[in-house]
Amino acid sequence: MPESKHFFVEFLRLTKQFWCSNRKLKIRGSTLLLAILTIGQMVMAVLITQWSAGLFNALEQHSMSGLMMQVGMLAILMVTDMALTGSHMVIKRNLQIYWRDWMTEHVFSRWMTAGRHYLISHLPGEHDNPDGRIAEDCRIATESAVGLGHSLFYWALVLIGFTQVLWSRSGVVTLDLGFAQIPIYGHLVWIAIIYSALASCLGWVVSRPITSSTNVKQTAEANFRASLLEAHENSQAIALIHAEPYERHQFHELFRKIRVIWDVQTAAWRNILLFSTGYGDLNIAFPILISAPRYILGYITLGTLMQSAQAFQQMNSALSWPVNAAGGIAEWRASVERILSLLQVLDNVDEELARPDHWIQVKSGDRPVLAFHNLTIAKYDGPVVAQDINMEIGKGEHVLITGNTFTGAKLFRAIAGIRPWGSGIIELPSQGRLFFMPPRPHLPIGTLHNAICYPSSRRVFAQEQIEEALRLAGLEHLIEQLDQRENWVHTLAPAEQQRLGMVRLLLNRPQWIFLQEAFDSLDNQEEEGMLRLICEQLPDATLLTISHMPNNASFYSRRLAL
Repeated sequence: MPESKHFFVEFLRLTKQFWCSNRKLKIRGSTLLLAILTIGQMVMAVLITQWSAGLFNALEQHSMSGLMMQVGMLAILMVTDMALTGSHMVIKRNLQIYWRDWMTEHVFSRWMTAGRHYLISHLPGEHDNPDGRIAEDCRIATESAVGLGHSLFYWALVLIGFTQVLWSRSGVVTLDLGFAQIPIYGHLVWIAIIYSALASCLGWVVSRPITSSTNVKQTAEANFRASLLEAHENSQAIALIHAEPYERHQFHELFRKIRVIWDVQTAAWRNILLFSTGYGDLNIAFPILISAPRYILGYITLGTLMQSAQAFQQMNSALSWPVNAAGGIAEWRASVERILSLLQVLDNVDEELARPDHWIQVKSGDRPVLAFHNLTIAKYDGPVVAQDINMEIGKGEHVLITGNTFTGAKLFRAIAGIRPWGSGIIELPSQGRLFFMPPRPHLPIGTLHNAICYPSSRRVFAQEQIEEALRLAGLEHLIEQLDQRENWVHTLAPAEQQRLGMVRLLLNRPQWIFLQEAFDSLDNQEEEGMLRLICEQLPDATLLTISHMPNNASFYSRRLAL
């Protein structure tokens, strides 16, 4: 876990970006208004204690007119307090969603850009379950930060306001030591400080297991969710090989870790509950008991007694804020640390990629060729998988990549700029669009129309273009399902998914095509038909193919052996 000083510096640096964002006027205005409303709430708390003193004095004096006056004051205070509380809640929630919106966009944009989401999956560091960090930890980090910050500010105001009230109601108590008499001013304030300090120390000791286990629990929960999601996405493969017992065992082991942490937290919460229950019961009687002798001796009125008791309780609550907020602080800090660790890994990626002599350099050339200059491909941890690749591929050529298909896939990723490990230069063609077809096209959940047009808008391609492409790819039976919403990865067979990749290719009409086992779910004759279709529809396109099918070698004029 990072040191506290380093943690708060990093958090404040991240917070500064939010405060200086393009919505800074609205953010700062909402914060200022929240502070003003919080001050109003503290003033209301003081006024209510003063009203309470007036009420009990009227009761002690048996004054009906005084009682009716207090009833009228209560109505005014109640309406004002309701207006303040309602406005405060709205402003506070607005500030929370502003911050969460910014934080989510900031982290998501850093993660989902230029292949960073792919790169960090191959790097060491704390970046597991980025989906949970973005969806859940950004929510906790921002909502809890506003909630904790507001409560700290409120209780600091309460401490200032009610310390003055309690000091003024304490009077002077003389401590008689026999040989000397020592006057003690504001004795109730000093008692409240000592009382709260002892309670806070004991409460902090009791709550420490919660603080230490929160981060571990969040990680265990995220791992469990990720495992369930992975099983859902691969349900067909699991069912085909009857791997359900293995998956159940995995789920059981992951959930067992949650249970272990849960038991630790249950014991900790039990101790906290025992402490807080006894502490709460004592708080009801203690401030009255310590002021009761002065009331019995006639030094103070009943109203002053009750006002002193309420001020003592408010001051004690303010001084106990660190203990009361310990669980929330632990959860907030754990979430912030998970966000900061993800951002740190992304920063490391950016720093590494900024070293031109350390990675494969992908540059736009001034010639209509794809060229490799002294290209070496390596794994992220160092081992070289291919080296001394020197080749120029001209416009319209068809190149078959043979040898190790995994190395070929790494070459494609290097060309796409998402796999920088190695050395040398990849010179991209000066003209034409690059189009990569992986073994399975990504089909987002939604209508089939949107899935086909992905990542472009559905308005980019006309309905007639899409229907014609579906017919050419042998998927005319899907035309009537274009507006149907499904999870197409689970609905369509692998061969149909690969044919949809062909539909995208025909719609986009790129000049440089990279096929990575894009038709391996088809038989030889069907794959040959797809290649022939590409040659007919895109006769001037350059084609680089990784394939297990040797029978289609006649489509290629050159080979690159890896």
